[in-house]
Amino acid sequence: MFVQLFISGIAFGSLYALIALAMVIIYKTSEVPNFGQGEMAMLSTFVAYALLENYGYSFTISFTGSLLFAALLGIFLEFVFLRRAKEPNVLSLMLITLGFQMILYGLASWKWGADQRNLAFPVSDFDTIQVGSAVLSYLNIATILITLILMFILFLFFKYTKVGIAMKATQQNAVAAKINGIRTNRILSITWAMSSVIGAVAGILLAPIATLDPNLMMDPLIKGFASAVLGGMTTLVGAAFGGYMLGIIENLFGGYVSLEFKSVVAFGIIVLVLCFKPSGLFAKHYVRKV
Repeated sequence: MFVQLFISGIAFGSLYALIALAMVIIYKTSEVPNFGQGEMAMLSTFVAYALLENYGYSFTISFTGSLLFAALLGIFLEFVFLRRAKEPNVLSLMLITLGFQMILYGLASWKWGADQRNLAFPVSDFDTIQVGSAVLSYLNIATILITLILMFILFLFFKYTKVGIAMKATQQNAVAAKINGIRTNRILSITWAMSSVIGAVAGILLAPIATLDPNLMMDPLIKGFASAVLGGMTTLVGAAFGGYMLGIIENLFGGYVSLEFKSVVAFGIIVLVLCFKPSGLFAKHYVRKV
């Protein structure tokens, strides 16, 4: 039983890790948690569903179209709303993301309603293979592999590309980056586009397991935020590890303690980490001296 719960926890932790990465990428740049992240992913997943079911495109085209829509949506939010904010501060920008969350939720509810839909995925959650004493579905395997591949691409992007290095410079000191010729506004737009695309991948991977409706990402967003807090809101590696840790801990808690209180684990982790190590397990804590 332990092995089964552990492997299933890794599969769910992969989804939490993706959402945590999407939030941390934006937070490192602007110090603003994007609370509209879940609804952006949900709407992008609905776009994939519409292209697949209503227009009859293949899954590859629908998936690609959804990611393109997600990138444009991220750029739109940053360019039209956040960049135009007068005298912005962290609180006002957070409120903007909350407002955008409600707008996207209302838009999806108006367009598609509250009916639950199934997103057809190339591999099924019902087809399984035996891994030792555990049973793993093909969808869980695909989720783990896609997440690892995406993390590897992000590592290469930030380490070896000019845009990735410019993003790291902007994250460390936006003023110094601008002085050195980096177009920080353009970098911010790219950051929001990347974050939105990563969130869309998580939504598309989650929809076949859950049901596609406007509430698709509400619970996973909380879990992703808890993962980012656990690992550290300023470290991508920590956020990824936080996602896997939360997935495993949550699954073991549900299997051995209480399935009804399984969702409480994320909130408990947020409270404990903020009380004892606010910077997260893998991030450095800096004390400002005056």
